[in-house]
Amino acid sequence: MRRGLLAIACTLLLALATPAVAQSVVDRCLAAGERLTDAAPLSRSFALLRSKATLRIVAIGSSSTRGLWQTDPSLTYPGMLKSELERLMPGLQVAIVNSGRNADTIPGNVARFERDVFAHTPDLVIWQIGTNDVTWLQSSDRLTGTIVAGVRQLQAAGVDVVLMDQQYAPVILASNYDKMQTSITEAARQTNVPLFSRFALMRRAIEAGVPVTDLTSWDGLHSSAAGYACTGRALARAIVAAMPAPQTQTAPTRRQRSK
Repeated sequence: MRRGLLAIACTLLLALATPAVAQSVVDRCLAAGERLTDAAPLSRSFALLRSKATLRIVAIGSSSTRGLWQTDPSLTYPGMLKSELERLMPGLQVAIVNSGRNADTIPGNVARFERDVFAHTPDLVIWQIGTNDVTWLQSSDRLTGTIVAGVRQLQAAGVDVVLMDQQYAPVILASNYDKMQTSITEAARQTNVPLFSRFALMRRAIEAGVPVTDLTSWDGLHSSAAGYACTGRALARAIVAAMPAPQTQTAPTRRQRSK
């Protein structure tokens, strides 16, 4: 009887301690910090952040965006991005659509733009790219042009765009990841959109002493709950930190989609 009660007590203690441990990992990861490479093109989003109007965000990508292994949407990186933006900017309302799809690729993302991005009339699109394309041995050089064409399609619709690169994880590091990273950086440069590097964020956190197993799941590829939380919250902080000094401006008029 006593042994049974002791086992139950230990289980409860471990369950109660887990959130605190996870939060410690997130805090250590956030301390690594990561900024947008160039936030100048986010003028629409910044105006909405300042006016406290509703900011509509679509996050598109693969399973890293969908939040594989997470059953609660609020614990995915887009969910954490929303909650952190609203925490940092009291009064702000963020409407976020998670258009991640498991096993999707860059060409697959672009093919879904009309239905999974434009149909939601976003102000800001976070496009997470590269993971499946490089692990499945797609040519990174050929994909640079696809990324550029996709970004320009988003820009033509009048939305702000942020690119997000690969995660720093064992499966990625065992692949030809450096060419994909170069392609993503080059595409961001050619299209003049900011890049948020979760690769650099996770690498610095791990180099600072955070175990890679705390930021990645059992499969060595996808993020853990702490990894998703760090990515989403760090992105929110990077967006807010990049806002220029306050100026007199009004919120942009909401676009109407042509029929």
